[in-house]
Amino acid sequence: MPKRDPTAQIAVHRLVAPLSRGTLKRSTNPAFQARLLTFGVPRGHLHRATHASTGAGYVSPMPELPDVEGFRRTLRRAAGRTLERVDVLDGGVLRDVSAAELRARLDGAVLATPRRHGKHLVAPLRAPGRRHRSTEPSILFHFGMTGALTWVTDDSARHRHDRVVFVTDGGELRYRDMRKLQGIRLAGDDSAVDRVLARTGPDAASVTVEEFTERLAPTRRQLKAALMDQAVLAGLGNLLVDEILWRARLHPRTTTADLGDTDYRRLHARMMTTLRQASPTGRVPDHAGWLTGRRDQPGGSCPRCGASLARGRVAGRATVWCPRCQPAQPTSRACSV
Repeated sequence: MPKRDPTAQIAVHRLVAPLSRGTLKRSTNPAFQARLLTFGVPRGHLHRATHASTGAGYVSPMPELPDVEGFRRTLRRAAGRTLERVDVLDGGVLRDVSAAELRARLDGAVLATPRRHGKHLVAPLRAPGRRHRSTEPSILFHFGMTGALTWVTDDSARHRHDRVVFVTDGGELRYRDMRKLQGIRLAGDDSAVDRVLARTGPDAASVTVEEFTERLAPTRRQLKAALMDQAVLAGLGNLLVDEILWRARLHPRTTTADLGDTDYRRLHARMMTTLRQASPTGRVPDHAGWLTGRRDQPGGSCPRCGASLARGRVAGRATVWCPRCQPAQPTSRACSV
């Protein structure tokens, strides 16, 4: 099967998500497949797309930490390249910076080594011949629901949803975003980057178990809501939280006050394992042994115990859990925090 890129994941989901389960006839219609191609889905992804609504695979609906980690690797390929110009094709994705200012500040700058924090991607800039300095600007990317980065080294045509293209001496870095819910910022120096990232909690992939517990326990909220709150913990989204809670055998409506120290240690350990396994793939994997691989199947069953999966809305989001592995826990257990 062809390798799946994040842009294809997003475009596929955008089109197949409204379909009811089992509508294979509609999803295999040539006209529907043509629509997928207009959204930038390569032909090699069409088989995957046409079966997504019938449970043969789950397509990530929006970028989460592993997706952004994949974008970081994409951006890493452009590191060391000199920016020759910036083509702003749609200023609707620019945040707190004009197209003219972006072009002027980036002209001749070199892309330094990028870093990720939660769902933010930071691209520091530097002058030629030396490392990035704290007084130099950085580009901040946030991908919202449909954003993606691609690195192009040939003369392939730009996509209609490519909003900003960073033209370098070695290729083009293209920011593609259909819905434009988030976008691109220009931070004047490292302190400006810090101010943006200060609005979020610690990165989920590097937070210690002690800080994890300290941030979650006092919230006294349902676990799913607390884990998805970017101000509490940065990087987790709907699929990851469901997957992590399933692995930790915790019901998504369990409150943070219901957990004891052992529960928090187990939850943190399962989160770290999930992120370590997901990040190299650049998505939340839909492996058969993952909850994510079963969540869209009609009458889907738990990969661990075989029980029928439960579905509902928790924290305003579509949620899937195993009622046998993740029973409701009404009684409180003491936590030392």
